Amino acid sequence: MFDFLTNKLSSAFAHLTGQAYLSEKNISETIAKVKEALIQADVPFGAVEKFINEIQEEVVGQKVLKSLKPSEQFVDVVHKKLVAFLGGQNNHASLELTFPTTIMVMGLQGSGKTTTIAKLAHYYKAKGKAKIIVCGSVDFYRPAAIDQLETLARQININFYRPQSTFPLKAAQEIFNYARSLKADIILLDTAGRLHIDNTMLQELQEIDSSLQPHHKFLVLDAMTGQESLRVAKAFEQSIGFEGAILTKVDSDTRAGAAFAFAYELKKPILFLGTGEKPSDFELFRPERVAGRLLGMGDMQTLMEQADEKIKKHEQEEAEKALRQGRFTLDDFAKQMDMMNRMGSFSQILKFIPGISAQAIPQDKMLQAEAEMKKFKAIISSMTPKERLDHKLLQASRKKRVAQGAGVEVSDINILLQRFEQMQQFVKLFKKMGKMPGLR
Repeated sequence: MFDFLTNKLSSAFAHLTGQAYLSEKNISETIAKVKEALIQADVPFGAVEKFINEIQEEVVGQKVLKSLKPSEQFVDVVHKKLVAFLGGQNNHASLELTFPTTIMVMGLQGSGKTTTIAKLAHYYKAKGKAKIIVCGSVDFYRPAAIDQLETLARQININFYRPQSTFPLKAAQEIFNYARSLKADIILLDTAGRLHIDNTMLQELQEIDSSLQPHHKFLVLDAMTGQESLRVAKAFEQSIGFEGAILTKVDSDTRAGAAFAFAYELKKPILFLGTGEKPSDFELFRPERVAGRLLGMGDMQTLMEQADEKIKKHEQEEAEKALRQGRFTLDDFAKQMDMMNRMGSFSQILKFIPGISAQAIPQDKMLQAEAEMKKFKAIISSMTPKERLDHKLLQASRKKRVAQGAGVEVSDINILLQRFEQMQQFVKLFKKMGKMPGLR
């Protein structure tokens, strides 16, 4: 979702990098480009005007023109203002739940509410504090919505309840009473949505809200709907109220206007981002980190947190031990590729790394590298345990056998071995460097 704005902002600041000083002219030109980028990213015009005015006031007030590193200070000003517009230094204390707690999830049909229920459950379950989580749906308008939630609940191993009543209020009460009978820590209620805001839906939600008095109300918004999502949020806020928003489909090609303007327009925080289809594709929205990504500063902290979540501790320790000892086999190489695959695609990972732009690398090259990785894994899987431990055993006859087993050419095996030997050289270099604290 942030790729478009990242590209535009990076382009706006590119000509400032490395300059010994800035002039009023090139600062004005840069600010104009930032303004154009925000408008093209579907940010409401009023929010753009306020943002640009605040940057201009701060640049003049700090006398950026006379600073030792004016370009860096200028980018720092923009970064601080971005953080403020995205919601400031978010305090996620309200998301540290006190049990038992009820969470009511709202949103329009197609926004990703049901999938978000599963992601919320996975998120709180991963924290290890919630022992019993119960979910249920009162969405009787979308075909198979309740079946979908039941399937997701089974996948992530949480309790699901299917109400007997088809009246939303009575069904919600059934789910609530069932969860209380189990002494559930968390009750997740999936409410009905429509394709558009209508009074019947809002009245149903008001009745459920009044009856259950949920501890938290989260609004799910489709990031692909742009400024329309802000209109939807305002309608929900006026009718029912909610604590914060969850933006879904952030991994799509949509522009970042809704995320940029949400806190400014609604005076409420974005709480989570849905970054993919899997239950684990879910992260806290941290304005300071997102602002860094938008300005090409990367976000190594989030990347490391995702590594800790998706790669088991003993796997990290084994990989680190192999590097420290200077030992690196094809078996280790396969494990490294598997761990990287769990982190996401190359383009997803590159977005978090400072100074590296995923957009600067052609998409066909990305796809080629990912296809090559899959091929390498198939080749290594076709080897014997001895061959994986000692690649020098792979002479002509063995290569031919492995190629047939993996469905590849012998030349593909040669490319793999070339890449692997390059990696071995890096491992030897690491060993010579001695201790490496905090190695991942």
